Amino acid sequence: MSWTSTSSVKKGCCSPSALREAADLAPVTQVIVGQRNLQQQLDAVELPGGRFLMGTDFAEAFPDEGEGPVREVELSPFAISRTTVTNRQFACFVQDTAYVTEAERFGWSFVFWDQLNPQRFREFVVDRVAAAPWWCKVPGARWNAPAGLGSHIQHLADHPVVHVSWNDASAYCAWTGHRLPTEAEWEYAARGGLVQKIYAWGDKLRPAGRHMCNIWQGEFPKVNTRDDGFAWTCPVDAFPANGYGLLSMTGNTWEWCGDWFNVAEHGGGTLRNPEGPSDGTGRVMRGGSFLCHKSYCNRYRVAARTQSTPDSATSHISFRCARSLQVECVH
Repeated sequence: MSWTSTSSVKKGCCSPSALREAADLAPVTQVIVGQRNLQQQLDAVELPGGRFLMGTDFAEAFPDEGEGPVREVELSPFAISRTTVTNRQFACFVQDTAYVTEAERFGWSFVFWDQLNPQRFREFVVDRVAAAPWWCKVPGARWNAPAGLGSHIQHLADHPVVHVSWNDASAYCAWTGHRLPTEAEWEYAARGGLVQKIYAWGDKLRPAGRHMCNIWQGEFPKVNTRDDGFAWTCPVDAFPANGYGLLSMTGNTWEWCGDWFNVAEHGGGTLRNPEGPSDGTGRVMRGGSFLCHKSYCNRYRVAARTQSTPDSATSHISFRCARSLQVECVH
């Protein structure tokens, strides 16, 4: 295929932003019924919080995206789900609430070009992103049809749910009695107790030649050698856990965080339970995805960050849940 497009859809660095017009569709206002408490089924890991060094001064980081400077952050105890939310879990949510995702309501979502049937490419694709034409606007693409009409999740029950917007993710979290993690909580969890390491497991991408996450190998975006064993998403437990027992904090899918995105310089001194700015245009995403490659993205580092509009959905964005833990007072 050629990499040309006439689309006017704005592109985020690693994820296209939908920038839906208000006239297209009203905001999500669905009432989430059921309120089933899935704290045990979500297999959340309880973390003690405390102080840690957030951010990076790594030479290959992106300072203009607010990765640095390194600053001390203090967090209260919290719990975070061991994995991203799976298709199986999201299906339970939909069954219990009859929830309709924004991708379904809009009638389309973004799909990476290589996930589409090449014989039916022209039939499936109605537009592509001008600045990143590997992103295709595909009618019918949604959480249970991740490559558009005719696709399914029959064998993807343990893969992360995709084509979910920030709004969809927040709705799911509310149903379970949880919330999205703050960006600071996400990075604390991703580091797994390590201090200022590049990745969730250390400073080498492939220690002893071993693949530790699902990212792109080859020449992005044309050739994926799949040396890690996967072309697109993989099961959430396909790679080793980090030091906190959390899986797939790096690669596989981007993960929504609760914060609005900004790149303003972070204040001095200890920051306690930061929640980001009070407003903005894009929500924070962390962790990178199966499309990340050093030549283009290099955002599978634990300090890397990007953003997308809250209504955006793609075939490489998912989320995990978090909740605050009560601190027992000793009298």
